Amino acid sequence: MRVLHVYRTYFPDTQGGLEEVVRQICSNSKPLGVESRVFSLSTAQDLGPIKRDEAEVFRAKLTLEVASCGMSISAFSVFSKLVKWADIVHYHFPWPFADMLHFLCKVKKPTLLTYHSDIVRQRFLNVIYTPLMRQFLGSVDKIICTSPNYFATSEILLEFEDKINIIPIGINESTYPVPEPSYMQAVQQKYDQEFFMFVGVLRYYKGLHILLEAIQNAPFSVVIVGSGPTEAALKQQADDLGLTNVIFTGYLPDADKISLLKLCRGVVFPSYMRTEAFGVTLLEGAMYGKPLISTEVGSGTSHVNIDGQTGIVVPPGSHKALRAALDILWHQPETAARMGRNARARYETLFNGTLMGGRYTSLYETLHPQRAAG
Repeated sequence: MRVLHVYRTYFPDTQGGLEEVVRQICSNSKPLGVESRVFSLSTAQDLGPIKRDEAEVFRAKLTLEVASCGMSISAFSVFSKLVKWADIVHYHFPWPFADMLHFLCKVKKPTLLTYHSDIVRQRFLNVIYTPLMRQFLGSVDKIICTSPNYFATSEILLEFEDKINIIPIGINESTYPVPEPSYMQAVQQKYDQEFFMFVGVLRYYKGLHILLEAIQNAPFSVVIVGSGPTEAALKQQADDLGLTNVIFTGYLPDADKISLLKLCRGVVFPSYMRTEAFGVTLLEGAMYGKPLISTEVGSGTSHVNIDGQTGIVVPPGSHKALRAALDILWHQPETAARMGRNARARYETLFNGTLMGGRYTSLYETLHPQRAAG
């Protein structure tokens, strides 16, 4: 069974949570007989196919970007060829350009869509886009929501209740590198001995500007792993605040990222808008037994992080509440350790990648015409 995943960015061009979700779906459905390809856009000079462990990646040249929506003139021909190869087309929403690809390329294959987030910020453009979005959501065969929390609070998803399946995101530890102790020691020497950690693409809704306010005069450090559109502004803010306890690493290889996750005191995830629908970084922290700090935005982040059990959930946008949570985990190591153990247990029960891969594969099989006929 051949599945084409469609999203605007993917490895190795970007290193974000949604990309990791696609990787985990591909990796965990592969042992069950699913062959995956990924279609995305790129600014790279060499756009030849990339063979990765989980899937083969095909990219079209990015032509322009409007309100974070990448578009490409060459995408239509590349996408059409990939659709001919596929048995099933799996879209990852939101990417409005994918809606256009779907209709203009007249996709007739079985389709499903993983709904990662409502469109929150671009309200003016959303008024223009909404008719196309509703037509697109109505045209796909199945819509996957990643948490019951998000489904219950999304007005758009409730309109399509009859075609909704809920499949929580899962990750498998076996798909991550295992750094040697000597490697981890070398990584730790680059950073402070005790630190909290954020991982992700540096975007407006991640709340990192709030985190920087929260750690003024703190006795601990924060390591921010990743790059993105707000990176320059965040570095300027850190300079303006006179912060000496924040480290921006930029993009890091997986071995470095995993080393830092294993070494950190806890994972902090200050996203303050519903655009953050789940938070793969929280899953990664839980997988390594770390206490979690997140905000309550009515999304899947509070399905992963249970306040007082696996970590601390604070009101969105409050640097004072965020600082109070950081202080608790810093000054109460026994509480932090207990929450980390609980986070690991919850990950093992609900969010392992094998479970997610099996659920997606079962859904693919219901859509696959040959399997259905058999």
